[in-house]
Amino acid sequence: MNDSPTTLIVGANGAGKSTMLDAISFALFGKAHRDIKKQQLINSVNGKHATVEIEFSIGANDFMVRRMIKPTKFEIHQNGKMLNQDSNARDYQKLLEQNIIKMNHKSFHQIVVLGSSNFIPFMQLSAADRRNVIEELLDINIFSKMNNVLKEMNAKTKEEYNLVGHEIDVTEAKLDAAQKYIKDLRGINVDLIDSKRESLKSYQAEIEGYQTTNASHTALLKSELEEATAASSTIANKIYEQNRTDGQLKSQIKGLVKDAKFFNDNDHCPTCDSDLSPEFKAEHLKTIKTNAASVSKEMASVAATLTELSAEHETAVAALSALNEKQSEVNANNKTITLLQVEIDKINKEIADLNTSTETGDLAKAQESADMLSSARLKLSDKKLELNETRIYNDAIGEMLKDSGIKTKVIKQYLPVMNKFINSYLQTLDFFVAFNLDENFNETIKSRHRDEFNYSSFSEGEKQRIDLALLFTWRQIAKMKNSASTNLLVLDETFDSSLDIDGVENLTKILGTLDIDSNTFIISHKPDLLENKFENKLTFYKDGNFSKVKKDYRRDR
Repeated sequence: MNDSPTTLIVGANGAGKSTMLDAISFALFGKAHRDIKKQQLINSVNGKHATVEIEFSIGANDFMVRRMIKPTKFEIHQNGKMLNQDSNARDYQKLLEQNIIKMNHKSFHQIVVLGSSNFIPFMQLSAADRRNVIEELLDINIFSKMNNVLKEMNAKTKEEYNLVGHEIDVTEAKLDAAQKYIKDLRGINVDLIDSKRESLKSYQAEIEGYQTTNASHTALLKSELEEATAASSTIANKIYEQNRTDGQLKSQIKGLVKDAKFFNDNDHCPTCDSDLSPEFKAEHLKTIKTNAASVSKEMASVAATLTELSAEHETAVAALSALNEKQSEVNANNKTITLLQVEIDKINKEIADLNTSTETGDLAKAQESADMLSSARLKLSDKKLELNETRIYNDAIGEMLKDSGIKTKVIKQYLPVMNKFINSYLQTLDFFVAFNLDENFNETIKSRHRDEFNYSSFSEGEKQRIDLALLFTWRQIAKMKNSASTNLLVLDETFDSSLDIDGVENLTKILGTLDIDSNTFIISHKPDLLENKFENKLTFYKDGNFSKVKKDYRRDR
């Protein structure tokens, strides 16, 4: 920090004047002021331990920034205490730029430094860079940061939205499969139940058929079996009696044959020892023959009766056998009915089981899985709706945070002030044109005769007047907004370039209007022209391979 409002810095080429700007730029932003690599800042003699420290105050706080190369070091001290370095170097740099000095490298070269080295005038910046500089000045770059954060949020929301959509598709596919599986299971159950019910109908029809047959047989058996049994027994008894009578008759025949043989074979009675006369024998043989004829006749009658009774018995036995067969059929039918009823009970139980579960899969478990999928789909749909609402809400916010939104409204409010300052400084610099910037920072420049020009239409000296007017305007705006208020101003060879004598005088007048606490450094190769125009003078010179500074004088303001 210098202790006078204006200081002239002079020295031969290569003495180190611009190196001072490299040091300040490196300390604050980690890069050189000129278009050189950072490694080229290291002294070529020792090749290491390049250290830059810069001290400044903001309000009641004193800051010191120390930056080193070989070894690399970056420290920010506030009121003698180093700030937390837990974050990475990039975030630590953001802390310095955004929260402390409130300017970046580009805005630093638009507000603090104006020079020929590595300086791009505001009017030669791209539209995007112009806007960035103004946003820094008006402290509305927070909306750009918010927009960047919103874009990240939107990207994340979109990714999550697409992911949820994909999950919904997957869940719906799974749910469709589960519902089809349930439908298939239920279809199998229905088919099985229908099949078993058909079996029930068939079994019940068989039982009804057997029961009808049994009822018919039972009615017949009840009325005829006893009668047929009695009739068969009666006939059997008759046959028995006839067979006994036939046996008796056969016995009689046998006796008669024996007696006839006796009389035919014997003439002497062995019992009474008397002779048997022919007449006696003939008489007895005649009697025997008569009796034999009578017995034979009776036997023929018995045989005929037996034949009749046998036929009747066969008929009775056949009838009884038929009735017994019907009884056996009834008994067999009853057994079959019992077996069929067992099958019917079994099928009824299987049908009852199929109404609550399935033999080919767990319907309850499948339904539970389907319910869970349906619930998950509902939750995902709600989540998708919520994310979509968030997207719509963020889109509305995004419209406000776009360049054409809030920032443009703020810029439009400040544009008249900016244009007023610019034209005021241009008049001070004896450049009488009507200069106007629109909200896109495109210039309209009109001469006294209302001819329209643009920045490129003017000479280098006129361009430099415009650049100076813009520089002081941006400093005024920054001071008004307290966004990047600084008392440091460096004009690097500004007086040596395209300004004529009147321009130099007018610029000197502007410098004289700056606050008393301002520190303005004018780097120049024309000390004779500027010798008595500034309060202080520093001379850079080379001593061996090192640059040194000599303070030549100080005069009262």
